[in-house]
Amino acid sequence: MEKIGRIAHYFTRLGVGVVELEGKIAEGDTIALKGSTTDFKQKVGSMEINGEKVKEAGPGQSIGLKLEERVRPGDEVFKV
Repeated sequence: MEKIGRIAHYFTRLGVGVVELEGKIAEGDTIALKGSTTDFKQKVGSMEINGEKVKEAGPGQSIGLKLEERVRPGDEVFKV
């Protein structure tokens, strides 16, 4: 697994996490999210940057990502 970022914020009502990227991510990738109380995998569905849908993103960008479970700031994101 390759670390590609970390969670900066989580919007509970929307189920959306803000991921600060250190690596590349694209729709359809499988990611793993890990933290002190977080440990799950999911496929990347819709991603947004500043409210606009994108198919891929890279280092230095922050994306909004729909997540299947709750995450917390500081949780790490890995590409599987």
